[in-house]
Amino acid sequence: MAQFSYVGRDKSGKKRTGNILGLSKREAVLKLKEKGIAVTEVQEMKQTLLNKELSIGKQVKSQQFVIFLRQFATLLRAGVSVVDSTNILSAQTESKALQKVLADVEEELRQGNPLSSAMSKHRNVFPPMVINMVSAGEAGGSLDDTLDQLATYFEKQHFTKQKIISAMMYPMIVGVVAVFVVIFLLAKVVPTFAAMLQDAGGELPGITRFVLSASDFMQEFWWLLVIFAVIIYFTFFFIRRNKSSRYYFDYAVLKIPVFGKLLQKSALARMTRTLSSLFSSSVPILQSLSIVEKVVENEVVAKVIRESRSALEGGQKLTTPMKKHWIFPPLVTQMISIGEETGSLDEMLAKVADFYEKEVETSTDRLKALIEPLMIVFLASVVGTIVIAIIVPMFEVYKTVG
Repeated sequence: MAQFSYVGRDKSGKKRTGNILGLSKREAVLKLKEKGIAVTEVQEMKQTLLNKELSIGKQVKSQQFVIFLRQFATLLRAGVSVVDSTNILSAQTESKALQKVLADVEEELRQGNPLSSAMSKHRNVFPPMVINMVSAGEAGGSLDDTLDQLATYFEKQHFTKQKIISAMMYPMIVGVVAVFVVIFLLAKVVPTFAAMLQDAGGELPGITRFVLSASDFMQEFWWLLVIFAVIIYFTFFFIRRNKSSRYYFDYAVLKIPVFGKLLQKSALARMTRTLSSLFSSSVPILQSLSIVEKVVENEVVAKVIRESRSALEGGQKLTTPMKKHWIFPPLVTQMISIGEETGSLDEMLAKVADFYEKEVETSTDRLKALIEPLMIVFLASVVGTIVIAIIVPMFEVYKTVG
C-alpha cells in the first residue's frame, strides 16, 4: 500500500489537498472521486520513517503464487481479457504484496504495455523465468497454457524443496535441542551438585572432573559461545554472497556423505525441470541457460551451465562440458544428447526431472527414517554422560555415609 499526495477540487469548487493510501495512482484517484473530489494532481510520496507502511513478509509465498498462476490461466481460458483477469486477481488475492504488484501491472496493461513488460518492472515478485515464458506465450498466442506450465513448475519446485527442508530440519532441531539441554545442565544443574561432591572429599572419577570443568567454563565464558555463533552466521552470510567462495562452499557441501548426494539430485531436478519448461515455451536456448544459471541455487552446477552456454556459442554440443564434470551423471548427459539429436530436448529433460524428483522424495524418506534413531541415540548419549558424571560420585557419597 502506497501513500499519495493530491491536489483537487470538491463539488463546491473549493481547493482540496491531502494524502491518501492506495495500491496505485488509479485506485487513489477512484477513491477521491468517490469522495466527490475532482483530482488535478496526484503523486506518490517517497517512503520515510514517518509515513512508510510497516509490514512483515512482503515476499509472495509459493502457494499464493501458484494459485495466482492457476487462476490467471483459468480466467484467460474462460475468455476474460488479460486486463480484467489482473483486476479480478488483484481484488481476491490474500497476499498484500501481490495485490499491490497486480494493481501496478493492471495500470501498465491499461496503458497498452504487454503483460511481460509490466511484470518485468516487478522482478522481486516475477522472476526472469516467468517474464521470459510469459513473453514467449504472448508471442505464440498460448498464454493460458504457459501460465499452467509455470504453475506446475512452481508446484514441483515447492514440493522438492519442502522434501529437502524436512530431511534437514529434524537433525537441526534435535541438534539445537541437544545444545540447549547441555547448556542448561552445565549452567544450572551441575553447579548444584558440584559443591556437594567437593565437600564430600575423595577423588572424583575422570568423567565427573571433565563435566565439572565444562560447567565452570560454561559459567565463566558463556559469552564465547554467543560470539562463536555470530561469527558462524556472518561467515556463512558472506560466503553465500561471494560467487567465488560460494562455489567452494557448494562443492564441499556436495561432497558430504549422504546429504551431498541428496542435494546433487535436488539441483539436477531443478535444472532439468527449469530447462524443460523454458524449452517447451520456445524460449531461446542461450537465454534459457542464462535463466537456469540464476535459479539453480548451486554454484557448481551454475558454472557448468555457463561453460555449456559458451560451448553452444562456439558451435559445440550442450553436453560437451557436462560430460567432463562429475556432478552430471551419464543419465543426464545421455538423455540430453538424445534430445538434441531427435529434437525432443524438452521431453527428455522432463523425464530426467521426473526421475530425480522421485529420487529426492525416496532419498529424503529413507534419510529421515535413518536419522531419527541416530539423533535420539546422540541426544541420549550426551545427556546420559552428564547424568552419569553426577550419579556415580553421588553413590560413592551415600556408601560413605552409610
